[in-house]
Amino acid sequence: MKKAVEIKRLSFSYSDNEVLKNLSFSIPEGEFFIIIGPNGSGKTTLMKIIAGILKPKKGQLRIFDRPLKDYARKDLAKTIALVPQMALVDFPFTVTELVLMGRSPHLSMLGFEQEKDLKIAKNAMALTDIEHLAHRPLDQLSGGECQRVFIARAICQEPKIILLDEPTASLDLAHQVKVMDLMEKLKKEIGFTVIIVSHDVNLAAMYGSHLLLLNAGMIVSLGKPEDVLTCQLLEKTYNCKLLVDESPVGKFPRVTLVSGSRGRRSGD
Repeated sequence: MKKAVEIKRLSFSYSDNEVLKNLSFSIPEGEFFIIIGPNGSGKTTLMKIIAGILKPKKGQLRIFDRPLKDYARKDLAKTIALVPQMALVDFPFTVTELVLMGRSPHLSMLGFEQEKDLKIAKNAMALTDIEHLAHRPLDQLSGGECQRVFIARAICQEPKIILLDEPTASLDLAHQVKVMDLMEKLKKEIGFTVIIVSHDVNLAAMYGSHLLLLNAGMIVSLGKPEDVLTCQLLEKTYNCKLLVDESPVGKFPRVTLVSGSRGRRSGD
């Protein structure tokens, strides 16, 4: 299978602080790949390197068998779309205006959208179920609605890879599932390679075809959810007591945090 992302011996530092250390792994095309790990493990930094925002200090990064440094800016934007965790907008754009910004890499030097661009934007809004919000200003939307707008903008880029940094972090349970279901749909129906950074190990177990567990900038484990989300690995990585069993709704792991104080109360 073709590799969407290939990383070899990659390291990155902020000044003297080395946050990624000698990483080597690859992500096949069409994968639903989720990066997990404790705070400060380097997850967001790794995502920014894959997106081309940061440059690694050492090592190699190839996107579809081509060195990242060989991509022109527009070519990279046609290949990779990033949905950041906190997307701030300074002006009250409408939903349609923001989604159309995803067409920028495909526009001519004059920068005017054509009928094709408007059609692609409309399709992206239909996929993310925000057509009814098309003329609404962003500052009138809920957190879940805003998240879908930024995902629609990423779809509008027509990338091969979509990166999402903590896409469910501030959403309620229903919207968390909607966002992850949408990513699964884009992977299956459009063929996107989906790469997500997440703190939620249970969502990762439910949706990820492969997981990368990071800690202190190093790879702890890489593999299928059942191979990565083991009690031994997670307790050592997160430094807390956990229970891992099979989810009652599918053949994937379920992780439960064990509270010492609650355990003492239940045992009284």
